[in-house]
Amino acid sequence: MAPLNAMIANSAKRAAYGAAQAARVLWYTGHYAYGRRLMGPLTEPGQAPYAEEFGPLDRERLKTSFRELFQHDWKNVESGLYKMPSELRRAPSFSKLWRESRDYLIDARKVARRKSARAHSEVLTEAMRDKYPRYYLQNFHYQTDGWLSDASAARYDMQVETLFTGAAAAMRRQALPLVRKALKGKDAGAASLLDLGCGGGGFLAEVNHNWPMLNLTALDLSPAYLARARTALGNAKSVDFIQQPAEATGLPDASFDIVTSVYLFHELPPRVRREVAAEIARLLKPGGVYIHTDTIQFGDELGFDILLENFPRGFHEPYYDSYCRTDLPALFGEARLNKSDETLAFLTKITAFQKPA
Repeated sequence: MAPLNAMIANSAKRAAYGAAQAARVLWYTGHYAYGRRLMGPLTEPGQAPYAEEFGPLDRERLKTSFRELFQHDWKNVESGLYKMPSELRRAPSFSKLWRESRDYLIDARKVARRKSARAHSEVLTEAMRDKYPRYYLQNFHYQTDGWLSDASAARYDMQVETLFTGAAAAMRRQALPLVRKALKGKDAGAASLLDLGCGGGGFLAEVNHNWPMLNLTALDLSPAYLARARTALGNAKSVDFIQQPAEATGLPDASFDIVTSVYLFHELPPRVRREVAAEIARLLKPGGVYIHTDTIQFGDELGFDILLENFPRGFHEPYYDSYCRTDLPALFGEARLNKSDETLAFLTKITAFQKPA
């Protein structure tokens, strides 16, 4: 009788997962369709279209890859690689959904106007020059306030989930099995993990949910996003919050078992990428693991290359194209970090690099 009860419970859990994800995808896809209509074509009327380097989008493969992401996500939950995702554990607050939707729709109109005017330097002021690196002072994605306001931090998760039509959190979670692998044989209570460019803390919140005894450090250059991360990690037992650039953290040598970053490197100029790679190597303990989560690159999914080519044309992403052409094993190899694992998850690639013991 016990096996039958377990099967029934698992079926109910799977059905709940599927229904919740379907609702999320529908919600974010509706907002995506509205935003795309506002943004319009890549080129303004009268302008010559961009010369395209890559072939047409493989739409069937895109749909299949999207479905495979959630199938894999559920299998990871079912097999115990990580717990039921945080966004599915409780019913959503309708007042919160309404506020996020209204804010997204209002800001989407501002983003569209900024895109039309190619206005991406509103946060570049003399006051800010003294506080932040030049590369950071841009309206990435044409979003209001760049990374530098509470309002930007509050709407960011909604914007990212909308961009990926509800797949963003599921893609990030595919890094969790590599965290589990890096912790194998270790006492989580004695181990430490640093997340570079933690943003609003969404990924770290999932890490904390699965390994609550793990010692966490959340690092970001934006005080607004770091404040958001403090809220997301309010129940964490051990977490430090550091406001520093990823290329110069000021943290001690060999102080972390695991370092992670999520969608950080494509926002960095090539020179800074090399500096961050060297900083990661410095911060890792011998035998430690860096888990790199970012966009797929040219050649990972041949039918998707045109998406990667056009993305920085529709959104202000000045370093995206160069990132998509970066040889990651060579980049981290210069810092003496060796590639050990890699997995693709829809439009995201997760790669692990290990520091020699």
